[in-house]
Amino acid sequence: MPQLLLELFSEEIPARMQAQAARDLERMARDALAKEGFLPEALKTFAGPRRLTLVAEGLPAAQPDRHEEAKGPRVGSPDQAIEGFLRKTGLSRDQLTERDGVYFAHTHKPGRSTPAIVAEMVEAIIRGFPWPKSMVSGTSRLRWVRPLKRILCVFDGEIVPFTVDGIESGDLTEGHRFMGSRQSFRAKDFDQYQDGLARNFVVLDPEERKERIMDAARTLCFARNFELVEDEGLLDEVAGLAEWPTPVMGEMDPAFLDLPPEVIRTSMRVHQRFFAVRDPQTGFLVPHFVTVANIEATDGGETISKGNAKVLRARLSDARFFWNEDLKTRLEDRLEKLKGVTYHAKLGTMSERVERIAALAAELAPFVRDDAETKSKVVQAARLAKADLVSGMVGEFPELQGIMGAYYAEKEGLDPDVVDAIRHHYRPQGPSDDVPVQATAATVALADKLDTLVSFFAIDEKPTGSRDPYALRRAALGVIRIILQSRTRLPLKRFASADLLAFFADRLKVLLREQGQRHDLVDAVFALGDDDLVRIVSRVDHLDRFLGTEDGKNLLAGYKRAVNILRAEEKKGVLPGGEPVDMPNAPVEESALINMTGHIQLEVGKALDREDFEGAMRELANLRLPVDAFFEKVLVNSDIPEERDNRLRLLVKVRDAMGRVADFAQVTG
Repeated sequence: MPQLLLELFSEEIPARMQAQAARDLERMARDALAKEGFLPEALKTFAGPRRLTLVAEGLPAAQPDRHEEAKGPRVGSPDQAIEGFLRKTGLSRDQLTERDGVYFAHTHKPGRSTPAIVAEMVEAIIRGFPWPKSMVSGTSRLRWVRPLKRILCVFDGEIVPFTVDGIESGDLTEGHRFMGSRQSFRAKDFDQYQDGLARNFVVLDPEERKERIMDAARTLCFARNFELVEDEGLLDEVAGLAEWPTPVMGEMDPAFLDLPPEVIRTSMRVHQRFFAVRDPQTGFLVPHFVTVANIEATDGGETISKGNAKVLRARLSDARFFWNEDLKTRLEDRLEKLKGVTYHAKLGTMSERVERIAALAAELAPFVRDDAETKSKVVQAARLAKADLVSGMVGEFPELQGIMGAYYAEKEGLDPDVVDAIRHHYRPQGPSDDVPVQATAATVALADKLDTLVSFFAIDEKPTGSRDPYALRRAALGVIRIILQSRTRLPLKRFASADLLAFFADRLKVLLREQGQRHDLVDAVFALGDDDLVRIVSRVDHLDRFLGTEDGKNLLAGYKRAVNILRAEEKKGVLPGGEPVDMPNAPVEESALINMTGHIQLEVGKALDREDFEGAMRELANLRLPVDAFFEKVLVNSDIPEERDNRLRLLVKVRDAMGRVADFAQVTG
């Protein structure tokens, strides 16, 4: 079937926007085609420094004719309603049909050609494209990320004709700005287009550009017995900067290697977009870097390398200045400056935040490790953790906050645990980031995140939908991960409001769901009112295993049957109170369940006191057969009121015994 090829060619598209632009182009095209009844066999988009490309396979040459039926008002409705329906359908009253006392409109729409539909679709996409930032240029009123220069649009080998703000569609494109042919070339299909770009030094696919960069960069390093310091974020960026990416190795002044490696790498990455290089034996940086050029230089990249080395030297000289100046002031002496830094208009200064974190850290310390020495280190680390925010280096490189404070603390000879806590108190900053494991660091990290959550919830700045400007979801997940990994038995109710506790429950469900756990089991355990996350997760894990057994499945079914009966009876009036008794002439199954329920309540209570959740589930399993037998042989709604009341009391007792382990009513399985 015919193929659609579209290229939107412009001046340079910022690298950070390219991946989302490709996704947006695919989404908008797929939605527009679906609206017209088209379902492509395949649709793919590509983004690069100067072009967005789309190829769709398997489109028909035209729409089929369509017959549509629209239901209108009832016969005899007011004229106003009928006239409105006629305007909507474009028909006259005598063209309507009647069925079952209702007017219907039947319309026949001949199918349009695919090129006509594509022309409308492309113009709508261009005019409505959701660039984060856009511009107009010259006399054009068209908004695009950068000036749009050319539109290639071909369907089934033929140009789809249309014009957007003076730009006529065609079948012409061009290659690399410097290395490609000065002439544009024609492309009638995707194969011809991709091959033409390759001959003119353009790698279309961003994944292929990334692979090309990594292969060449690793080869350059391997040839010198070095190792590339890989950086996925940097790779994404440089792949969006070069159409014909060509890695080049450069040299830096080895005198700068006495700077902290994070400073060197950040300076390379942020300002120059260089990859760092290290010795694979020692792991230390070596005085080299890899830059990605957009051309194959005739001198092998020597000029590029020297020019980049010169610029890097200037950047690292600035970094050395900040480093030397920062070392002249102790962290403790920087705290006064934090009084002039506003944290949030409603939450005071950074200095006030530091005092809150230090007080909270002291309160949290006994739960993480209960000893006086740890508490002393925790308070010191919490007070100094934010001091580097007013340092010159962090002012230049904000991403080094915490890291630079640790280096300054180390230079001052502070305790290694305090240094480690300052370095890692922002962790984890994302799902792939490590959790601080050392007790002092874990405590300060907990205090930092809890203060953020408690403070912003207190001023009603909670996440809403997809909006979370203060990264509170990330902070809550960080708290949960630290607590679970350190197995800290923290009573969250002591520190969190009810709505914040519910927020933690929601985040815990997200975390466990990502690990393959069922969210309804988290609800079933949280319903008990427990706020110890370690205990909650243990309960959920054992509950999941129990419900995976035959005993668990059958007991859950029995529980739900009992609860349904109790709910039905509650609608009639108050359930009878008191304990069930072994009545004379009671069925043996009723007596057996009374005895077993009493035993289970006692043994489950003992197991829960020991936090032996496996044992508690094992005891619950003993209820399965008596419950099954009871429902099979005993009529709960007996005609004898005394028997009915006694059996309802027994079902209440079964429900309550199981309810000590979890709220099984929340379990959906």
